[in-house]
Amino acid sequence: MQEFLTIALIHFVAVASPGPDFAIVVRNSVSFGRRAAMYTSIGIGLGILIHVTYSIVGLSVLIKTTPWLYTAISYLAAVYLVYLAVGALKSGPPKAVAEGTQSPVAPSTMTAKKALWIGFLTNGLNPKATLFFLSLFTAFIDVNTPMSVKLGYGIYLAVATGAWFCFLSYLLSTSKVAQLIGSKGYWLDRTMGVLLIGLALKLVWSA
Repeated sequence: MQEFLTIALIHFVAVASPGPDFAIVVRNSVSFGRRAAMYTSIGIGLGILIHVTYSIVGLSVLIKTTPWLYTAISYLAAVYLVYLAVGALKSGPPKAVAEGTQSPVAPSTMTAKKALWIGFLTNGLNPKATLFFLSLFTAFIDVNTPMSVKLGYGIYLAVATGAWFCFLSYLLSTSKVAQLIGSKGYWLDRTMGVLLIGLALKLVWSA
């Protein structure tokens, strides 16, 4: 139980910190609404399973100790983040607002499949998550912990991550928040784009 509580606390601090997952959930919530943000959040939770799988079988150590492989993953992740950032930076005011009218405009649509894949790839390609799970499974989980328990930890981490970002998606899409953002939501979208570019540059710099 003590081991589980330690893992849960460390994970909560990590998942609550701003990063690519946070930025993409905010971006999809503002631009495409609650449904897209929820599917993105589920995709992020599923992406956690990638890190859990290779951490359990020891591949995270290989990734960390093979410089060219870690660098390749970092650059691939950076390219993907820049791709997402470009879309965010291209955001503009809703058509009705741009034309000078005040009628509310529904957010653009994104398919559930695309939103799911965006969340999955954003988390799955994040090399910082690789280091996090490497540390978690080597420093905080006893080597003698049964494999079934480790799998249970992994499932918890995936579900908890998805649940956290679903909660964030819900908060961002409540009526009060939506009214607060209003027709200026595209500026938040652009801000998330800048954050994604910053995260991409950080990946490249530290690769």
